[in-house]
Amino acid sequence: MQLTDLTMLELAEKLAAKEVSSEEATRASLARIQQVDPKVRAFLRVDEAGALAAARASDARRAAGSPAGVLDGVPLGLKDLFLTEGVETTAGSRLLEGFVPPYDATVVRLLKEAGLPLVGKLNLDEFAMGSSNESSAYFSCHNPWDLSRTPGGSSGGSAAAVAAREVPGALGTDTGGSIRQPAALTNTVGLKPTYGRVSRYGVIAFASSLDQPGPMTRTVADAAALLQVIARPDVQDATSSDAPVPDYSADLEAGVRGLKLGVPREYFTEGMDPEVEASIREALREYERLGATLVDVSLPHTKYALATYYLIAPAEASSNLARYDGVRFGKRAQDARSLRDVYTLTREEGFGSEVKRRIMLGTYALSSGYYDAYYLRAQKVRTLIREDFTRAFQQVDALLSPTSPVPAFKLGEKVEDPMAMYLMDIYTLPCNLAGLPGLSVPCGFTKAGLPVGLQILGRPFDEAGLLRIARAYEREHDFFRRFAPL
Repeated sequence: MQLTDLTMLELAEKLAAKEVSSEEATRASLARIQQVDPKVRAFLRVDEAGALAAARASDARRAAGSPAGVLDGVPLGLKDLFLTEGVETTAGSRLLEGFVPPYDATVVRLLKEAGLPLVGKLNLDEFAMGSSNESSAYFSCHNPWDLSRTPGGSSGGSAAAVAAREVPGALGTDTGGSIRQPAALTNTVGLKPTYGRVSRYGVIAFASSLDQPGPMTRTVADAAALLQVIARPDVQDATSSDAPVPDYSADLEAGVRGLKLGVPREYFTEGMDPEVEASIREALREYERLGATLVDVSLPHTKYALATYYLIAPAEASSNLARYDGVRFGKRAQDARSLRDVYTLTREEGFGSEVKRRIMLGTYALSSGYYDAYYLRAQKVRTLIREDFTRAFQQVDALLSPTSPVPAFKLGEKVEDPMAMYLMDIYTLPCNLAGLPGLSVPCGFTKAGLPVGLQILGRPFDEAGLLRIARAYEREHDFFRRFAPL
C-alpha cells in the first residue's frame, strides 16, 4: 500500500510509530499531485516549499517527543476560500487574482498549530457559487471516478483531491450543500458543522448567515479528528458559538441500536435517479438491521426551501461582494478614467457570469420596494423551515435522506440551465437555512461505477451523533477502500 492510499489516522499512526516521516508523506502527496492533477485539476496552486517546511518542523517535534497533536505531520489541502498568509488566495475568481493575504483564517491558524502541512489551495466554483466547479474562473475540476463528469461543487477541488488520493483530507465550505454534495459524488465523507461551530473569520464570504467550513475526508473517523482541530470558539467571529466542544471520537463506535432515525417523506421525490434511490433504500434497511428504528417524518415547508435559499443567499452575496470594487485589493480595471469606471469596469471584468447572476438577484431582492416582498418574507419562511426540523427532532435522533438526487453528471450538461444546476442542492440547502449539522457518507455505486452518498442531518451541535450514526454504516462496508480508477 502506498503512503497516499492511507487515511489521515492511518498515516498519523505510522508517524507516531516513526515508521514514516512527515516529509516522506508530504513528498508522496506532492508526487501524487504531479502525477494525477493534470487530469483531475483539483489544485489551483501548490505550496511545495511551505508544505515541506511544515513537514520538517513536524518531524523535529516528533523527534523531540512533543508532537502538536494527533494529526501532526499529516498533509492537508485547503479550498481556495481560506485566507492563507503569504499564499495567493483567489476564491476561484479573476477578481482576486494575485491577492496574497497578510494573515491566516482562524481555521488555517488552528491547522498550522496542530502541525498539518498545507500542500496547496484547491479549485472551487467562483466565490463558492455553483454546484459543479464549472464556474471556477481558471478551469473546471474533474471527477476522479469519471473524468468526463463533475466532482460537484462548490468544494469540488477538495472532494476530488481526496478522492484522487492527492491528499488524505481537505477543508471545504458549505453554504447550501457545497461540502456534502461533492462528497456524495466522489465517494468521500463531507461534514457541514452546525452554524457557528467552526470560525468563519478569514473565510471569504458568500452568504454570511449560511457559510460554514468543514472537513472532507475518506473516512468518518478522519472527519471526527479533523473537526476536533478546527472546532473552537473564536472572538474574531461574532457568530462563533461558545458551546462546549466534545471529544468527537469518544462514541464513534457506539452503534445505532435503540436510536430513532427519521426518513423525511419530502426528500424522496420525483426526479431522483432510480439507482440513487435504490442505494438509499438499502442503506435504510441496513440501519434497521443494525438495531435502529426508522420513523416516517414530514418537513412540510421543504417545498419552499429552494426559493427561500435563492433569495437569502444572493442577497447576502450582493452585500458581501460589494467590497470588491478595485480600490483596496484584487483586480483593478486598467482602462478606468473615473472612480465610477473603477467600480463598474473592475466588477464587469472580474466577476464571472454565475456570480453576476447572483449579485443581480440579491440586489433586486434588497432594493427599495422589494425588500419586504422578497428578502423579509424569505426570512420568515426560513423560520418555518427551522421549526419543521425542531418538531422532527422531538420524535427522532437524526434524519436520513439522499445527499444528491443524481450521481455525478457530465461536465457541461447543466451549465446553460441554472435552475437544473440549483436543483442539485435540493436535499442539502434546508440544513443550511436551519443552521443544522449535516454529513454525507458513501453508501454505494451505480452500475456505471459512480458514487452515491447518504445524508444524515442532526440537532444543533450534535456532530458527535452524526459521526456515530455514519460510522455504524461505514463499519459494515468497504466503500472507502475503493479507489477511483486513475
